[in-house]
Amino acid sequence: MTDITCHRDGPILRLTFNRPHVLNAVTPAVLDDLTELLTETAEDPSVRVVVLAGAGRGFSSGADLGADFSSPEATLHAANRLIRCLGTLPQPVVAAVQGPAAGVGASIALACDLVLASTTAFFQLAFVNIGLMPDGGATLLVPANIGRARALRLALLGERLPAAIAADWGLIHQVVDPPDLAGAVDQLATRLSRAAPLALAAAKRAVNAATLGGLEDSLERELVGQSALLGSEDFRTAVAAFRAKQTPDFAGR
Repeated sequence: MTDITCHRDGPILRLTFNRPHVLNAVTPAVLDDLTELLTETAEDPSVRVVVLAGAGRGFSSGADLGADFSSPEATLHAANRLIRCLGTLPQPVVAAVQGPAAGVGASIALACDLVLASTTAFFQLAFVNIGLMPDGGATLLVPANIGRARALRLALLGERLPAAIAADWGLIHQVVDPPDLAGAVDQLATRLSRAAPLALAAAKRAVNAATLGGLEDSLERELVGQSALLGSEDFRTAVAAFRAKQTPDFAGR
């Protein structure tokens, strides 16, 4: 799995998106590979904590809209499988975000249990900028953390949310200076790896049931809405504009 690196550090499993040339933009294959790794991890009690990161300058810029983006529906379905897996994984998952976490990349980061970010990082529900709606469970994950008004601000305006504000809002766990991110992630992962694993799994399961019980309904609504938008003229216009490095002119069709 060259697009995902896997490193075992005692009880800590480190998984890293390894496509820095496209800011770790994801494809269906990348998402499915990560889901497969996590599914195997769920059955391995010797793994106490998972760290999910991105190589290079960012965590993930979202779906890969490059020349091979021929099946956006496949990306949507693969992302949903990954989000479900992250939520049901018995081990805690720590996301390390050093730069952009945008589109479905933001959804993946926020589906992790604890998010640590550097002051240079930002989170962006950039979907509206290409004629789409948030997916990957973001329509539930974001308001569950920061409320409806702030969630709508991010979803409707598609603005970058700096990590410091994300931490202040309660969207993520902690923000640190860039040189301190790796150490802070290691410290948190080590602490979690030494905690009672059954207690961590039970706590995660109970909190997710209380706060994310509507995840399946949200994923279904996103699937229906996004599938319609993926067939729109606006989306086709946006993809063409992206490839031409231009600003799309949306017609509402």
